[in-house]
Amino acid sequence: MNKISLVGATRAILESKNMSDYRISRREESGKPDERQLRKLMEREGYQVYQWSDRPGAVYAEHSHATDQSHWIISGALELTVRDVGIFTLEPGDRDFMPAGTSHSARVVGDVAVVYLIGEK
Repeated sequence: MNKISLVGATRAILESKNMSDYRISRREESGKPDERQLRKLMEREGYQVYQWSDRPGAVYAEHSHATDQSHWIISGALELTVRDVGIFTLEPGDRDFMPAGTSHSARVVGDVAVVYLIGEK
């Protein structure tokens, strides 16, 4: 079951099966995202934020986190496989919202490093 709603200037996609709270917000503007602006927004939402980077071909085996997380892509592309939900590729400006305990794996897609903000709360 897919539900689509509008959130500000982005289109939010909620994929609901067993992890009904996992969602993705796709950026509709062009150009490189403003990292400082995105960081400030995440901090206002209560996240502790840090920047992360992974090289091309990097892979993370399936795992989960004890905290809610949000990944906001600055450059490059990251593919997330969320157990019982689906496979999603996040590109610059795209963001996900991942509840604590969500089982997922990740891999860098393409020939360039991915740079993203990770928010935890």
